[in-house]
Amino acid sequence: MEASGATVDGMRRVSVVGNSGSGKTTFARRWAAATGAVHTELDALMWLPGWTKVDAATYRRLASAAVASGSWVVCGNSHAVRDIVWGSADTVVVFDLPRRVVMWRLLRRTVRRWLRREVLWAGNRETLRNVLALRDRERSILAWGWTKHAEYRTEYAAAAADPAWSGVRFVFVRRDRDAEALLATACPSPNAAPPRRRGRRRGRGCPR
Repeated sequence: MEASGATVDGMRRVSVVGNSGSGKTTFARRWAAATGAVHTELDALMWLPGWTKVDAATYRRLASAAVASGSWVVCGNSHAVRDIVWGSADTVVVFDLPRRVVMWRLLRRTVRRWLRREVLWAGNRETLRNVLALRDRERSILAWGWTKHAEYRTEYAAAAADPAWSGVRFVFVRRDRDAEALLATACPSPNAAPPRRRGRRRGRGCPR
């Protein structure tokens, strides 16, 4: 399903996936603010100080807790907890913007983080040494974004057609206006906390 024509009734448990720099986390934050859903980044659950990964059992326990609420939005691509997240989701929003757009945004974000020494999950920071290790995508976020783009596109198209996920609605965001169209329909969930900002417009067709 393309976002420009999506019907979003029942989007209460949402997984947001896509390449690094595609805009999935920004969307997830905005969706959470508009609907009152609980927002979780899988990276925040996975990483320990020193860019060390949490053990698998703990990671799965944390992911299970993240999807235990009535209304939530989880962003991240992790295969290790996909069965948990998608198994509880009603909708998967796939950010599939053109590679040139994603890479330009990823480059700008990476430079900003490095120059400002931005603190990421568990106190970690992106280092120039890792960013410039372009032959090692496990170290360089730029190499990761470049090489994973086509992989994600193929992977999520296949998942959308996989009978194993027939109970989950897939919505593909291929342009910025697709994301805005989805956000314009966001309604506060009756089971979620009130939206964090006062005066926020309700989505089109939301019950009064």
